[in-house]
Amino acid sequence: MTVLIAGAGIAGLSLGLTLHQIGVPFRIYEATAVLRPMGVGINLQPNAVRELLDLGLEAELDRIGVRTRQLGFYSKLGKTIWEEPRGIWAGYAWPQYSVHRGALQMMLYEALIARAGADCVVTGARAAGFETGPESATLILSDGRRVEGRLLIAADGIHSALRAQMYPNEGEPIWNGRVLWRATTRAPAYFGGGAMAMIGHDDLRLVSYPISEPDGDGMVEMNWIAEKRFPLDAAWKKEDWNRAADIGDFLPDFADWRFDWIDVPALIQGAEVVYEYPMVDRDPLPRWTGGSVTLMGDAAHPTYPVGSNGASQAILDARIIGARLLEHGITPRALAAYEAEVRPVTTAVGQANRAGGGPDGVLQRVEDLCGGDFDDIDTVIPHAELAAHAARYKSIAGFSIEELNARPRTIAEGARIPA
Repeated sequence: MTVLIAGAGIAGLSLGLTLHQIGVPFRIYEATAVLRPMGVGINLQPNAVRELLDLGLEAELDRIGVRTRQLGFYSKLGKTIWEEPRGIWAGYAWPQYSVHRGALQMMLYEALIARAGADCVVTGARAAGFETGPESATLILSDGRRVEGRLLIAADGIHSALRAQMYPNEGEPIWNGRVLWRATTRAPAYFGGGAMAMIGHDDLRLVSYPISEPDGDGMVEMNWIAEKRFPLDAAWKKEDWNRAADIGDFLPDFADWRFDWIDVPALIQGAEVVYEYPMVDRDPLPRWTGGSVTLMGDAAHPTYPVGSNGASQAILDARIIGARLLEHGITPRALAAYEAEVRPVTTAVGQANRAGGGPDGVLQRVEDLCGGDFDDIDTVIPHAELAAHAARYKSIAGFSIEELNARPRTIAEGARIPA
């Protein structure tokens, strides 16, 4: 009755912790020989934090992350468009965290190993394909090994080999013409710390937020993402978390972005290494599940990183899979029920992000209306309209305050699969 999981990223590790919690045998097969903390900063929304707290990981999250207090949108001239509280400051029963992606992955891995034992994660085991039947699934590894299990969950990311087998003609991820440069820099805190900032418009923007609390000198480890739009026929390499960039490719575009609360050129120049990453996603799929196999996380629904929702949704996928296994047993019916619940939500989020319906859509609207220059934003876009836009995305993504606070636990405390 073992559940096989391909990939030990945030999705796969969250699923492993969930299956251990509810008493389902599992094993994770990870391509890399040694897990290392890859990536830069990400955000965990309250709906996902709730699930991690239900897994008993609050102290670990506080150790590696920052409880996010505020999100703000600012024009290319540094003028305030919209600011709102986040997490518990907004009225959620759970916080939002800003955290280094690699630190989160390693925390989940260490927690899983401590609870389930070191042999629950097999490294150096790259997923290459699968076979599935009505009562079993086989994971085929790149070295020819075959692993038999009851169910197989593909958590092997945007370049999923298992998704590629399901959809062999899909091709590479779709680039939208934007390139991201991502790094962390020791920098002065702004707005008291714990504040996310999105500055600019669709052609040129910067996102920043601290992933540490201010030290005695008021300095934090500031995560930042610079973003620039290029012609769609421009040549950019395949996305790779490890490719270092030349800041000369984009620093001149931000030369004038020095405001009284943030110095963007200094932020860029202060990074030890900057990573380059084209912004890509994939078209929504009509189906994730075939027999005893399904997709989750970025293997199922990769989307643009504009709503701080990707890692959060991967965690939610894991918890919903666990809940449906409790309901239907370790059967393909559980996978079908998970897909029926999650796929419409993630499809709507992906489409909203593509169409500029994400929370950052207000940046381009202000640029179009006034070039980012105004004395009173209410004369450009009324406050009520800004508030409605922010609330609409939370509802689409499943983390509206009232709805989330009233929602029962995804997995009831103490729930276990019958032995």
